[in-house]
Amino acid sequence: MAQDVKLDNFSITEMETTKSYADSSSADSPLLRRPEGAKVLSSKVFDSFRSGPPRKVAEPLVGENGRVFDAQAAAFNTANSPLVRKLKGRHLQMIAIGGSIGTGLFIGSGEALATGGPASLLIAFILIGGVLFCTVQALGEMAVTFPVAGSFSAYATRFIDPAWGFASGWNYAMQWLFVMPLEIMAASIVLEFWSLPIPGWASITVFLTLIISINLFGVKIYGEAEYCFSIMKVTAVIGFIILGVVINCAGTPDSGYIGGKYWADPGAFHGGFKGFANILVTAAFSFAGTELVGLAAAETQNPSRALPTAIKQVFWRIAVFYVISIAIVGLLVPYTNPRLLGRNDVDSKSSPFIIAITDAGIQGLDSVMNAVVMIAVLSVANSSMYGATRTMQALAEQGQAPRILAYVDREGRPLVSILIASLVGLLSYLYVSPIQGPAFTWLLALSGLSSIFTWLSICYAHIQFRKAWVLQGNLLTDLIYRSPIGTKGSWVGLVSLLLILAAQFWVAVAPAGSSNVRGVGERFANFFEAYLAMPVVLLFYVAYKVWYRTRWVRVNEIDLRTGRNEFESMEGTTIWGRLPTEGR
Repeated sequence: MAQDVKLDNFSITEMETTKSYADSSSADSPLLRRPEGAKVLSSKVFDSFRSGPPRKVAEPLVGENGRVFDAQAAAFNTANSPLVRKLKGRHLQMIAIGGSIGTGLFIGSGEALATGGPASLLIAFILIGGVLFCTVQALGEMAVTFPVAGSFSAYATRFIDPAWGFASGWNYAMQWLFVMPLEIMAASIVLEFWSLPIPGWASITVFLTLIISINLFGVKIYGEAEYCFSIMKVTAVIGFIILGVVINCAGTPDSGYIGGKYWADPGAFHGGFKGFANILVTAAFSFAGTELVGLAAAETQNPSRALPTAIKQVFWRIAVFYVISIAIVGLLVPYTNPRLLGRNDVDSKSSPFIIAITDAGIQGLDSVMNAVVMIAVLSVANSSMYGATRTMQALAEQGQAPRILAYVDREGRPLVSILIASLVGLLSYLYVSPIQGPAFTWLLALSGLSSIFTWLSICYAHIQFRKAWVLQGNLLTDLIYRSPIGTKGSWVGLVSLLLILAAQFWVAVAPAGSSNVRGVGERFANFFEAYLAMPVVLLFYVAYKVWYRTRWVRVNEIDLRTGRNEFESMEGTTIWGRLPTEGR
């Protein structure tokens, strides 16, 4: 029987997975008997898909008309998630260093270079990199203090407004749900570089099966896969930087010494400020996924040790793998190169990395780089499924998604959420349909601005968290990990992200070459291609706020107790998740 523990605002229900039955009084043998010596298929694999051990679940008290959001129940459930802690420090470090190196850097930078020129591209990456550094430091502080399921989506609910937590959480989940089929399609297009006689549907099937299988094997296998992917990507980027310096100094068979030649002719900038504003979102998309480090905190063995170390790696990744590689690309490839504008957004032949190697006359190395691009694309697809499934599971724990999405088996896998993500992954078969082009466009539009909204939430949640921390009598020295730039960094990140949204709105309303765009319908299409995520987030926020009548969380009411990481055992198992009504 289920046991209920009544609290002030909600009840805790301990779910049972076993039932007892009275012994049969019959002495007769069963009608069906297994022959002696018969081999039986082990049920160990199937048993692993069953629900985990009994745990206490907060059942929210529903108010009048079922429209009252129970913040205490939401906090308790995310703090006591059945997700297992199997990720190690090395997994987290490689996810932080190379987890988001993918399509945006290797391919998207090509079109961005053609749009704004090498100087605009470099400045955009430095600006977004600085904003992301501030954001990740804020996230690291909160994630070490509260390593709960859902991470930043849970923080938005807990520190800002449940309606904004719902909107930003589903915005993040949908971002990765739609990025995954986009990346699967990208991998199939990258495969075309070698002109292999493989039909598109076959390559999509193989890639989709691979991604689903990795996530079904559990979080430890996901961590190992990302560890290997990241090592290969990081090695490739470092190798390209060294090669790029050699090419720039020694020159190509046609050019000789290059130096800053292409910055002088055709020039460092292209398209003026509008060209620069156009590539800000491309730069943001290239950095998307860095925040997954915070999401993985709920499945890390020792977040107090592993997470700060991983967070500190972000600076080096931004400085070395993004800024330096983008600077090298701008020196080697002029923005007027016609190959930068591929036939679609994921054509690896339009990658400036491959163009630079090809123009240098190095035989065979372009194929190696294309293989790296494919690995990067599959890595992003793998991370996409992880990010989407964990976010949906956390939303369900908070009562912001159907409860069935919170189901986690005894191996720590959110099976129902993985099933949903797998079904959405079938959209990748649009690649072999007549609407391949529009499918690419709108899948990318749904995910384009999503990272910016997520980073906004993290920065503002950190500001609220720090206010509540001090107001409730805590010392900053009590924090296990403290952001070295504090709330000043969060304010810088918040204001910068708002300015980027404003610049992107301007570009969406009046895109480059808008004088050639005729008709209201075409203008609306161009706007939503660039800004579709904004109305979607606002719709989710307003609808939830009106229905549940939530209000912004007051600083003095912020819960700093539930799920707080207060100490860890020698084995690295964190003790947290106490009931909100318990004392110290």
